[in-house]
Amino acid sequence: MRRDDTIFQPRDPGYAERVRASFELQQAMTLVGAELAVVEPGYTEIHLPFKPAITQQHGYIHGGIVGMIADSAAGYAANTLTAADASVLTVEYKINLLAPAEGERLVARGEVVRPGRTLIITKADVFAIRDEKWTLCAVMQQTIMVMHARKERTD
Repeated sequence: MRRDDTIFQPRDPGYAERVRASFELQQAMTLVGAELAVVEPGYTEIHLPFKPAITQQHGYIHGGIVGMIADSAAGYAANTLTAADASVLTVEYKINLLAPAEGERLVARGEVVRPGRTLIITKADVFAIRDEKWTLCAVMQQTIMVMHARKERTD
């Protein structure tokens, strides 16, 4: 699904397992019921099933939750390209909510736009899926900081 040029090659052969283990540490993702469904070099997908507990007053999935899965999908896309002893942290993101997050599930597709040693630029598209019709409901651009030689906490 991703490009095959060399700038999108992982620096860590065990990137997929490392990224999945990191996702498991995110209690916020567990809280909302999100799943890291796809992990490829420079690309990830987070799937989120609808549940009433994450909706706002109109019955749509809350925009804060949409931003949350977009942030994580793009951040983990960046993390696929870092060294084994590095971790990542969001510096900033800008999101546009384009349509209500209304459907049976959401899919956030995170992708690296430009990798760098210290900063990685990413983007995410979030789709609301109803009756297998995909509606783009949000787009996000993000800056990620690579924290070299700083692993995540495991407690």
